[in-house]
Order: sequence, then C-alpha cells, then structure tokens
Amino acid sequence: MLSQRDPAALPRVLLTLLALALLWPGLVLSELNLAVLFDAGNLGNMGQFLSSFWPPAHDPEFLQLLAQATLQTLAIATAGMSLALLLAIPLALLATRALSISALPRGGQPAWWASALRWPVKGLLIVLRSVPEIVWALLFVRAVGLGPTAGVLAIGITYGGMLGKVYGEIFESTDLRPTRALLLAGSPRLSAFAYGVLPNAAGEILSYSVYRWECAIRASVIMGFVGAGGLGQQIDLSLRMFAGAEVASMLLTFLALVLLADLLSRWLRGRLA
Repeated sequence: MLSQRDPAALPRVLLTLLALALLWPGLVLSELNLAVLFDAGNLGNMGQFLSSFWPPAHDPEFLQLLAQATLQTLAIATAGMSLALLLAIPLALLATRALSISALPRGGQPAWWASALRWPVKGLLIVLRSVPEIVWALLFVRAVGLGPTAGVLAIGITYGGMLGKVYGEIFESTDLRPTRALLLAGSPRLSAFAYGVLPNAAGEILSYSVYRWECAIRASVIMGFVGAGGLGQQIDLSLRMFAGAEVASMLLTFLALVLLADLLSRWLRGRLA
C-alpha cells in the first residue's frame, strides 16, 4: 500500500516558518498597527470625510480646472517618457553586448576592455534608476521652482535609467545571429541594430514602453504632491481644504486615465501579436 505522506511537507513547513521569521522583524520595523484603523475616533473622522465624496464635484468652473489639470498630467507623463527615451536608447546601445564587435565569433575571446567600457554606462543607469522619481522631483522643485518642469525632468531621469536597463536586456535576449552576420559582413552597428535587433525586439520594447507610460501617469500624479503640477497638486490642495467632492472627481478622472492607458497597451499588444 502506497504511503499517503507528502515527502515535501517538512521542507514546505520549514520554509514557511523561515519566511515568517524573516517577515516578523520587517513588521516590527515598519511599526504596522492595523488597530488604529478601527479606533472609534479614527473611524468617525474617516467616515465623515468619505461621506463628503458623494456626489462628486461637477460644477462648470471646477470641471474646467479638472480638465486643465488632467491635460497637464498627460503632458508631464508624455514629455517625461520622451525625455526618458532620449536617454535610454543611446545608453542601452552602449551598455548592450548585442552590438559588440569584440564578441563576434572569430576564434578568440572577447576583449576585456570592451566589457570594461560598458561598466560605466551600466553604473550610470543604476544611478539614474536608484533614486526614486519623487526625490528627483523634490530636487528639481528646489532648482527650477514649482510646476510641471520638475515632474518632466524627474520622470525623464528615473525612467531613462529603467528603460535603458530593460532595453539592453531585451536586445541581448533576441536572436543575435542576424546581427552578428551583419557585423561580420562589415555592416555599421546602427544598420545591424536596425535590421538585426530591432525587428525581433520591437514588439516587446513597445509593450514595455506603453506600460512605463502608464506608470509615468501615476508617477506624475504622485509628484504633484510636492509641487510638480498636474492632478496630484490639485488633489493635495483639495485634501488640505477637506473638499471631498473635488477629491472624488479627481480620483475618478485618474482612474479613467489608468484605464485608458491599459486599454491602449492591450490594443497595441493585440496588433503586434
């Protein structure tokens, strides 16, 4: 008779206990206390504020202000992504091994100096994406003042590092045989990239870029809380004035923006599939 005992039960239990043991210090350090949500005073304050969300504000003067803030949010996200692409594409080409002539199969080992030259570019990409965009926004607000310029620069720098890293990995994950054949035939690197790498990587690059544009919309709203313009700045002002109806209208608008970006991403994936 076969045993009904799971031989992997003990390792799973041990791994679960280890995960809980590692999670507990994190919960302690984060000072998580869910009991405050159910405090009578806090529940009353939250209930009073949430009750003011309905009906959402819809007077003409406010809707005009909301439309302007929404367009500004879209402009910040789009301009920031454009700046990020201007940074990411050249840096990704410099950091990737896909276009490395020294790595071509000519019977020898790749030159060590070719790899060493790529490390400063990879280091720059790490620096750009390591600092959160909200921190860059705070720095640029100090430098250029309040307004959408700080948000555009913050998104451009942070997302430039993110896109550069991912683009480089996408370039290296494609079939490199056409690219290497072109390079061995004496083709310039840009031509080898355009005809060897890009056709295989275009779909994945476009899909990830649209996803990052969706993230940029959310980031532009968050950065508005530090004075970078857009919907976030208006939400911050309405929260300070306890104008729940205005906050509800802006949250619904933000939800519509994210849904629009998601639909656009799905449509593009369907066209490229």
